[in-house]
Amino acid sequence: MSEDKWPIDQAAIRDAVTWLITARRFAGPRKVLDELCSRLTAAGVGVFRSSAFIRTLHPSILGRRYTWTAGEGIDMVEAPYAVLDSDLFRMSPVAKVYTTAEPLRLRVGEVGFQSHYNNIDELRDEGASDYVIQPLFFTNGEVHAISWTTRRAGGFSDDELAAFDAVVPPFTRATEIYCLRRTAVTLLDTYVGHGAGARILSGNINRGDAQEIDAVILAADLRGFTDYTASHDGAQVVERLNAFFDILVAPITARGGEVLKFTGDGLLAMFPYERAADRGQRCRDALDAAQTAVEALAGSTGADEAIRCGIALHPGRVLFGNVGSDSRLDFTAIGAAVNLAARLETLAGELGRDIVVSADFAAGEGGKYQSLGHFKLKGLADDREAFVPAGGS
Repeated sequence: MSEDKWPIDQAAIRDAVTWLITARRFAGPRKVLDELCSRLTAAGVGVFRSSAFIRTLHPSILGRRYTWTAGEGIDMVEAPYAVLDSDLFRMSPVAKVYTTAEPLRLRVGEVGFQSHYNNIDELRDEGASDYVIQPLFFTNGEVHAISWTTRRAGGFSDDELAAFDAVVPPFTRATEIYCLRRTAVTLLDTYVGHGAGARILSGNINRGDAQEIDAVILAADLRGFTDYTASHDGAQVVERLNAFFDILVAPITARGGEVLKFTGDGLLAMFPYERAADRGQRCRDALDAAQTAVEALAGSTGADEAIRCGIALHPGRVLFGNVGSDSRLDFTAIGAAVNLAARLETLAGELGRDIVVSADFAAGEGGKYQSLGHFKLKGLADDREAFVPAGGS
């Protein structure tokens, strides 16, 4: 094929590079890959598919693949860490680029072309004639990748390959900047919770920065954990804790709650609300989460025995913000409502109850409750009445 059969608009390629370098706002790999591929095809580059393979720092996701297909737009697929041990990954061009940090070209349309890579049959079925995958070098040494596929007879021309070489470096840098922010969001969500993470990223990082908010507090504690740690090895202890938190956290987050912290074998969470009219619903959300967790725990086992816990619920006003030293801060909720919930959780353990709620919670939720009586709680001047949901254990 002659090099001028598919003329490339070089000015449009330069414009694409300038756009990547000078863009004031990066909308993420999905939208930027879509725009970039649209610009390349408008410039005469014969791409019908492009995929960006971006690794991520996430507790359960290895990375994401963003695929642009002409006339179809962008599709995104997440890959778990388990894929690293699969033949699907080991036999892929992506694995080769990750390992060697070198570009790879597969001239699928050439007569007699053979390859051991696992995407060859798929490329041929799609009518591809050429496939190029290039490394994306992040400044921290990580290697990511982007691939280009064409159906044009003869494959990519030298001008098209040069166009890829021109746009890949600025695309890489823009993607890295986005990934750094996304990593920060992921880590903050993972370690301090979504609401706290959003506040930290927005600049609420000064010690003493705190906001009064209304929330239903949920305090939970794993039963018998001290005795368990004394009679089991470390792996079993960690397994038991993780099983407990998996079961407890899922219904909390599913109902709009936010886990504030793990306290050894316990957990503190809250269900915020802005209007007094929403208090009842948030109480119901918290109770539903607690009951769902208790039911799930009843049918679960840890390393060798059933897992049980005590949960306390109480609505009230809390201070949500930064506390700590000048060099080590914790973004959490503090206040009388948190203290009362913690004391009720201790009471739940003493009474052997799964769920104990305050009088304010029982009134706010509006359901049927059975009084357990009035109790002197540590640190509180007045006796407090405690309740359990009617029919609760």
